[in-house]
Amino acid sequence: MPDEIRSKVRDLMPTARTELATLVGFKSVADPRQFPPQGCTDAANWVRDAFVAAGIGHVELIETPDGSNAVVGHQPGPEGAPTVLLYCHYDVQPPGNEKLWHTPPFELTERDGRWYGRGAADCKGNIVMHLLALRALGTPFPVGIRVVAEGSEEMGTGGLEELVQQRPELFQADMILVVDTGNAEVGEPTATITLRGMANVVVHVETMAGEVHSGMFGGPAPDALAALVQMLATLRDEDGNTVVEGLDSGQRWDGAEYAEAQFRTDAGVLDGVGLPGSGSVADSVWARPALTILGMDCPPVVGSAAAIQPRASARLNLRVPPGMDPQKAQDALIAHLEAAAPWGARVTVEPEQIGSPFRASTDGPGYAALAEAMAEAFGKPLGTVGQGGSIPLCNVFGTMVPGAEIVMLGVEEPRCLIHAPNESVDPSEIENLAVAEALFLGRFAATR
Repeated sequence: MPDEIRSKVRDLMPTARTELATLVGFKSVADPRQFPPQGCTDAANWVRDAFVAAGIGHVELIETPDGSNAVVGHQPGPEGAPTVLLYCHYDVQPPGNEKLWHTPPFELTERDGRWYGRGAADCKGNIVMHLLALRALGTPFPVGIRVVAEGSEEMGTGGLEELVQQRPELFQADMILVVDTGNAEVGEPTATITLRGMANVVVHVETMAGEVHSGMFGGPAPDALAALVQMLATLRDEDGNTVVEGLDSGQRWDGAEYAEAQFRTDAGVLDGVGLPGSGSVADSVWARPALTILGMDCPPVVGSAAAIQPRASARLNLRVPPGMDPQKAQDALIAHLEAAAPWGARVTVEPEQIGSPFRASTDGPGYAALAEAMAEAFGKPLGTVGQGGSIPLCNVFGTMVPGAEIVMLGVEEPRCLIHAPNESVDPSEIENLAVAEALFLGRFAATR
């Protein structure tokens, strides 16, 4: 069976490239302020039709509470067989400054053995991978299959999460593959088993009625921008660790390590620039809270005047590790900022939506079957990592489908540069993951 599956997948790779080119061509950014909604509609219709053609008997578009369309399908399995839910999303990040792209972002382009284009990896490459696996396995499937392709994942507006809560019967399964992560590196089979949550806030600082001349009033005039900078500086210690009063910042990661040299390459850290934090890289990105300044409202350099600012704002992103309550973390961050304000500056902190951290169970039959399939497809044992990002849907699945095993994997290895210019995918990752998924579906059927 493994050789037969491998042969089928390999024969289908030209079709996969053609389909990925079509998918990348849809400008499916789920933000009508940036791109017309028709791009998302066209992508959703294509995904629906493709899953039907791959053997999923009933597939429909369901509008979610945020207005996006989720592609939801179900193909029952044999009597007594388990059911597997295959997740992906068809919406993509906006391309950003297209001048930074070497090739057009919405045109799949091959270069140096990789396929480039927005969404080539995140997450349209994973959609194509699912289709390859289902076609290689062939009908009738040995297990029940549910599919869901989200339409607003990148915007974080929570449409699918609300749909799962409203209609949990559509998502009932014994195993859920959340295919929106990736291997530690090309050819290294990897399951993601933890996610950090998040607790964002927007902080506003006000000190004066209006701008005043820096020459006439500079010194004693309470500069709101300087106050904000001073407040933000208290959120890291001298070693660069995130420090929020009331939160533990000393956790350790007990899984596979993340080599510093690899991290520097993956993150594009410039030569001679050090890494903040006193723990290992794995500690910092997978096990500890991390505070990032996402943006600031203040005068730009070009066009700035010799004036003291009366108000300034910043949007902050606090990543919350497994074991930490995101609401308590957000409350602690707000209290920290309020206490850190100098000169009696007026501080208002607006809490944004929180997301809980997640830890997958790895002791069930589904995970065991997946580990065997991944090892067979890649020729190496399955490794495990955490992820510093958040996928709130995992927690919703955990609550609404409590009997399901949940694991995260996908084609998005570090060289993919997801969310950045020149996103790409290594086609060998699509091929090997498709082989692994097809083998897993067969092996999981045998657990019943």
